[in-house]
Amino acid sequence: MKPAALLLTLSLPLLAQTSSNLDALLAHAVLDKGQPERESRAFCEPKVLRLPKLTTLDEWKAFAARTRTAVLDKIIFRGALAKQWRDAKTKVEWLDTIEGGTGYTIKKLRYEALPGLWIPALLYQPDKPGAKMPVHLAVNGHDGNGKAAPYKQIRCINLARRGIASLNVEWFGMGQLRTEGFTHARLNQLDLCGVSGLAPFYLSMSRGLDILLALPDADPARVAVSGVSGGGWQTITLSSLDTRVTLANPVAGYSSFITRAEHGSDLGDSEQTPNDLATIADYTHLTAMLAGRAALLTYNAKDNCCFAADHALPPLLEAAEPVFKLHGQSGRLRFHVNTDPGTHNYEIDNRQAFYRMIGGLFFPGDATFSASEIPCEKEVKTNAQLEVPLPANNLDIHQLALAAAKNLPRDPANASREKLRELVNAPKYEARAEKTGGEARGGTQAVFWRLRLNDDWTVPLTELTRGDIQGTAVVIADAGRKSAAKDIEELLAQRQRVLALDPTFIGEASMGGRTYLHALLAATVGQRSLGIEAAEVNAVARWAAAEFKAAPTVHSTGPRTGLVALVAKALEPDASGALKPAQHIEDLHGILRNNWSVQDKPEMFCFGLLEHFNVPRLRVLAGQPHQ
Repeated sequence: MKPAALLLTLSLPLLAQTSSNLDALLAHAVLDKGQPERESRAFCEPKVLRLPKLTTLDEWKAFAARTRTAVLDKIIFRGALAKQWRDAKTKVEWLDTIEGGTGYTIKKLRYEALPGLWIPALLYQPDKPGAKMPVHLAVNGHDGNGKAAPYKQIRCINLARRGIASLNVEWFGMGQLRTEGFTHARLNQLDLCGVSGLAPFYLSMSRGLDILLALPDADPARVAVSGVSGGGWQTITLSSLDTRVTLANPVAGYSSFITRAEHGSDLGDSEQTPNDLATIADYTHLTAMLAGRAALLTYNAKDNCCFAADHALPPLLEAAEPVFKLHGQSGRLRFHVNTDPGTHNYEIDNRQAFYRMIGGLFFPGDATFSASEIPCEKEVKTNAQLEVPLPANNLDIHQLALAAAKNLPRDPANASREKLRELVNAPKYEARAEKTGGEARGGTQAVFWRLRLNDDWTVPLTELTRGDIQGTAVVIADAGRKSAAKDIEELLAQRQRVLALDPTFIGEASMGGRTYLHALLAATVGQRSLGIEAAEVNAVARWAAAEFKAAPTVHSTGPRTGLVALVAKALEPDASGALKPAQHIEDLHGILRNNWSVQDKPEMFCFGLLEHFNVPRLRVLAGQPHQ
């Protein structure tokens, strides 16, 4: 055997053993089980705006009007483009009429939620409407069948047979709109561009209401909206903000942000947890804002998805009951808790509760009105029968974001450090270090640290050394410090002290499958995960400089941590030494071109970041323009 071959044969086991030792040290847990999620709850819950105690009806009406305007202007139609969409004229195209069943027909139609984005819909039209016809907007949640979901069809059929026109609209990501580009987590791509990703969701509902109220026989005094799950969220959102709705029946669709912070099952998707909403209004506010009209809050006793009745319903009633009382209409706020089947549903018991509410409010004194469901299972149609033709080039959320980003950033040369700090809302953290233990393996010494960032977060850090030390490097990686063994080994070979850090929302400091939901929760209370992580990196760098007498370099692996490190350096150029990014992003437009979502990379969707900044400008601010 040749000497070189012998050396290779002998070194392979040694390398494997060294790698195994390093993997074991990096895998050592520093945080308590569930600690990041508990800290997220403690961080977010106090920041949710509480409902004020108002003692007169005039005070309440003024408060509700201000809140409604603020939510619409500052949250839903945030950004110039969202306001253009709002002000565009609604286009409606009526298509075929198909046979329904006894007493009604189904008219197919499509309408533009905003220019170029068409929604398929079905109008269940009574054969003999009264002189003034009640109308109902049927929205729905995360059901792949969309508008063809049987329980939704049955509800629309039953209302049509009672003389109520019902518009059954498709929801983004469901039914005919069940495509990658309509995935709800894509709405944050618009947020990145400084355009509210919530605007298309709201417009898809409000345009449907426009269509219903434009019907010749529509009665504007009798306008209902109902839906389950995400449809429940649509119901409370539209009904609280659009006073044309006179009866709202959200079914298992929402809870207070305070409740969500305490119950992980209730953490909502991007549309339910938009940027900064909780700084203006909680869902308790929105529920109370139904006062003066009517509401049936329906929840399920054994909900196997979210918003179980025992924890979701009481805070909403507590908030809304005094306001309905101020209006002298306590009886118009009702609730229904389903026990059979009690799971996440809008089946017959919940539907009949809605029919009872309809009868009492829309047909008072009508002895012929029955809340018993009319059997109509044989009239339920297939997805194919209910399909509505759509334009071949129908826009989706991802395409809207690509179009919105075309000329961004607007004025990058003048984007300042102060503007960046405002966008990411970076706190000023100081790190308090607690040594939790140490271990030596194969010549590598490890010290395990918990770093407390003010009173907000605790992040884990593994300090690794081997032999003589010539410098210090902070290492962060998208997949957490456990994934960075190869890079860390190279740094140790270069006699670097390695501080392997997991910022909040990453690695051991993540919240598992709910990480992005917690990042969204932070965003809705006015914080930004990008700002939190960047502030943590700077705090750790300052701690390391004091502890080890020299500013550390910062090494990142992946687009998430690459952006975090760059923003950190741009905010505080003197906190750390040189940046050493790998597998990083060179252009924020790549976030959109790669069609990334907030589910995988939450900090990369900071509202308005691309509107004002791109990577070259961030590098200038960081003092490292030629990486």
